Amino acid sequence: MLEGLDPLVIILLFGSIFAVCAFEFVNGFHDTANAVATVIYTNSLKPQFAVVWSGVFNFLGVLVGGVGVAMGIVNLLPIEVLLEQNIMQNLSMVFAILAAAIMWNLGTWYFGIPCSSSHTLIGSILGVGIANMMMGGPGANWSKAGDIGLSLLFSPILGFSVAAFLMFVLRFFTKGDAIFLEPEKDKVPPIWIRAILVLTCTSVSFSHGSNDGQKGVGLIMLILISVLPIQFALNLDRDFSEIKNDTTPLRHQLSEIDSTKLSEKERISLRGCYNYISSIEKIELQYEKAKKLTSKEKVEVRRDILMLNKNLDKLFKSGDANIPEQDMKKAYAELKDMKTYTDYAPRWVTIIISLSLGIGTMIGWKRIVVTIGEKIGKEHLSFAQGASSEIVAASTIGLSSYFGLPVSTTHCLTSGVAGSMVASKGMKNLQFDTIKSMVIAWVLTLPVCVVTSGALYFLFKWMMV
Repeated sequence: MLEGLDPLVIILLFGSIFAVCAFEFVNGFHDTANAVATVIYTNSLKPQFAVVWSGVFNFLGVLVGGVGVAMGIVNLLPIEVLLEQNIMQNLSMVFAILAAAIMWNLGTWYFGIPCSSSHTLIGSILGVGIANMMMGGPGANWSKAGDIGLSLLFSPILGFSVAAFLMFVLRFFTKGDAIFLEPEKDKVPPIWIRAILVLTCTSVSFSHGSNDGQKGVGLIMLILISVLPIQFALNLDRDFSEIKNDTTPLRHQLSEIDSTKLSEKERISLRGCYNYISSIEKIELQYEKAKKLTSKEKVEVRRDILMLNKNLDKLFKSGDANIPEQDMKKAYAELKDMKTYTDYAPRWVTIIISLSLGIGTMIGWKRIVVTIGEKIGKEHLSFAQGASSEIVAASTIGLSSYFGLPVSTTHCLTSGVAGSMVASKGMKNLQFDTIKSMVIAWVLTLPVCVVTSGALYFLFKWMMV
């Protein structure tokens, strides 16, 4: 696998994979508080047991969470960036992304400020994309960045409002004030509320693994595809001869479109779809004869599938293609199956990320737990507030993972806690010094990481290329 690579490149390759594991380790103890703060502050679980419990389910979340979010991270950089630059330039890019993300994560953790690892990572990726564009190369995938940006923007708004709504629902349907009062020291909550809190802690931990853990998987795949495209550009476990089962019906679906009703841009997208399908079919015919793909063909197929997906999205979302919804669903189903050749991760990648995140989750949790449990609101976290916040966080992260969108666990949980505090006693129940620090950190995360990673990319490229 590593034959022919320069020894320095091999060292840097392993160094970059280790750096991704370090990022996920830091991510683990930075974000542990999101899952365990409520069960600790409501006496539902002892701290030592809670962090181990959370670590185990973070580990499992990465293992079974799929690769949708991971590919969202990989696709933030255009395919040309990954496959058309030299290896040292790609490694410069990777080290810049990781160094900027780890520095910001460690800094905010040290000061006990809940901050989004997702924002941090995405800002770092956009930074190197912008820097690369400034040097005359392709930039970031702004369409994908826009989708991710919207999910990150709306998650705290959703967390705040839904948690507040759940508090009102609990007050309406629950008799007495027991679950709305500050927990007595060492006294466990009622069995039903404790079950909800432990269940939601488990769900947030698992969802965090399946969402945030996939970001580490995506980073390693980004490294492997850019340094070893021959081995990792395509999923070699799939039989490439089966791809014609997808291209043939997809070509048929496209032939039903009346191109005379399309705009010039849409006709360009349609021609692009045909061209990429033809390219894939041509390589498939060569594969039938040779029974193997050359390194160049693997890279071409990956590019063709990703560009086909991009053009098909443009065409179908325009509204002028006039395709029946049923036919559109069939076309997307064929494309989804085709993308299993590109959207994958080897099992060893998910295992090392699972271990990094799971172990990190068990360490360094206390700083941010104190912020969430004591410093967002002016009152101690009640059973109802803890349950409402965790339910919102678990459901929001789970839905985001399902749709393949990175989302901030930190934003979901902390905004949920703030919403539950406001629902109890209004805006006066918030500690505005803490909220101010959090908002400043949230606002600064993207620009700081963009500038830092971009500057580091210039520096590393100058040193290494």
